[in-house]
Amino acid sequence: MWCKNCKIETLDKKCPVCGSTTIEDIPTEIYYCRHCQTPVIKYVNDSQKEDCPLCHKKLKYMATDLRPVFPEERRLLELLLKKDIYSLQTSAIWANKNRYYIDGKSTVISREIYAATNTKEIRIALQESDIGKYREAFQCQMDLFVEANREHLFSIIEEAHEFIRKEASRYPQENIVLSFSGGKDSTVVADIVTKALSNPSLVHIFGNTTLEFPMTLDYAKRFREEHPQAIFQIAENREQNFMDMCAEIGPPARMMRWCCSMFKTGPITRIISNLYRNQQILTFYGIRKYESVSRSKYNRVEQNTESVKIQQQTVAAPIFNWKDIDVWLYILSEKIDFNDAYRLGYDRVGCYCCPNNNSRAQFLSSIYMPDKSTEWRDFLIDFAKKIGKADAEVYVDTGKWKARQGGNGLAAAKTVKLQFTNCTAEEYSKIYKLFRPYDDELINMFTPFGKVARDLGQKLLQETIILDVKSNVPILSLQPFVQDGYEYAVKVKTLNVKDHEELQRLVGYQIRKFNACRRCLKCESLCRTGAISIIGNSYYIDPDKCVHCYKCMNAKYLAGGCMMDKYLRTK
Repeated sequence: MWCKNCKIETLDKKCPVCGSTTIEDIPTEIYYCRHCQTPVIKYVNDSQKEDCPLCHKKLKYMATDLRPVFPEERRLLELLLKKDIYSLQTSAIWANKNRYYIDGKSTVISREIYAATNTKEIRIALQESDIGKYREAFQCQMDLFVEANREHLFSIIEEAHEFIRKEASRYPQENIVLSFSGGKDSTVVADIVTKALSNPSLVHIFGNTTLEFPMTLDYAKRFREEHPQAIFQIAENREQNFMDMCAEIGPPARMMRWCCSMFKTGPITRIISNLYRNQQILTFYGIRKYESVSRSKYNRVEQNTESVKIQQQTVAAPIFNWKDIDVWLYILSEKIDFNDAYRLGYDRVGCYCCPNNNSRAQFLSSIYMPDKSTEWRDFLIDFAKKIGKADAEVYVDTGKWKARQGGNGLAAAKTVKLQFTNCTAEEYSKIYKLFRPYDDELINMFTPFGKVARDLGQKLLQETIILDVKSNVPILSLQPFVQDGYEYAVKVKTLNVKDHEELQRLVGYQIRKFNACRRCLKCESLCRTGAISIIGNSYYIDPDKCVHCYKCMNAKYLAGGCMMDKYLRTK
């Protein structure tokens, strides 16, 4: 353990000097050797952190994290800096976001430079360049980098192997899964777990969001070919179209990434359910705490139901404490194939239209994925006009669309507004507006409340009774209803309960689901027993699998009872 305040190691969770909470790993810093022209990773408590392990000359502090700049990006850098072709051929170049270190000297590529650059001209210049001329010097630099940091590499590999074996020992190996995204972090996790457990036949699940970089799909194909013994499953939502959904409920935004459940978590849940039914599994994934502020708050092992997106799994992060430079040190030393998008200069690989993509990633996409980039920008401009933005192009190009919240300007927003009236003829009864006809799907949505007893209701009124699972006492009555101002409606009466309002609140959750469901698959991911499924266009709860845990109606997991409430609610 390590105290950030006192800069000391301790075995305790509390620092014996200042009493603050200690952290699991000792932080590292990156120094630079001007003689060897290479970065050196040093622990902050290293008494010899200013000495180069190769030439023993003095090092100079460089940065907290770095990534290598591959030959393809070097040529692009020459163009952005307006340098002569091949002028950076033998330079040692590293980067951290928009800051480049060329032979140890810092240079920043600003947003203004990206914005002012003619991407068409850049694209032509790159096509006319001989990238091969940069490779020999680059490979020598990477070999030197690996040699200078070999001791650190051994240390982090040994720690990761111990962690993996410890966590895996709690599960049969057939219940161990590797989450594979096609990015560098999941690539390292797949390799390091396979080696730690000496098992090349582990299950790998690749979540193809249908929004992947073309390079990601190419890499996933290569990975399958290079790992023939691995069980490789592809999770993909073939029932939904991303652009159609964007048109209906709006594009994903930073605080409203509905796409993750619909195109990633949901399809992965289905694969896991098919493979393991209701067995608990252990998933190793490539989350790292240095990726973002939000991920720094994760635990290395998560099994808390509020923290895990797919309830059937416990997730563990072998490289949780690694930085970017550690990941690249492992890839380069182990000579692992990886996604070619990183060679082009991308520092993260995900969906090409992700609202978390920065201006630099958008600039790269305009060069290397011009068709997709143009299609997405055109859609965003049309959407901005549709919701009434005065200057649609400025709204899009300045990134303001990424901060969008709610369903303002969208017709779909009306479906999440819960509309009801109190029945004047019967106490504890509410009449809810429906946006489609009352049917068996709505009745089935009340399965979590208890046993659905159609035969106990008054047939002339088409009434259905819901019985408490423990006492068999009626707690709810449902029936289609005619109400002024409502084209379709249902009357729900609460029976034999202490808190009628609380039960009606949960009823409202299910009514909203019925009205607003866009088959986002979030509920499927929440259900540990696999009782909830989307069949065709219908939401279905299997009464034989439902354990009435109310998790699908719990505000901790689904505020408002339906994920669409978050994305379509209007001010």
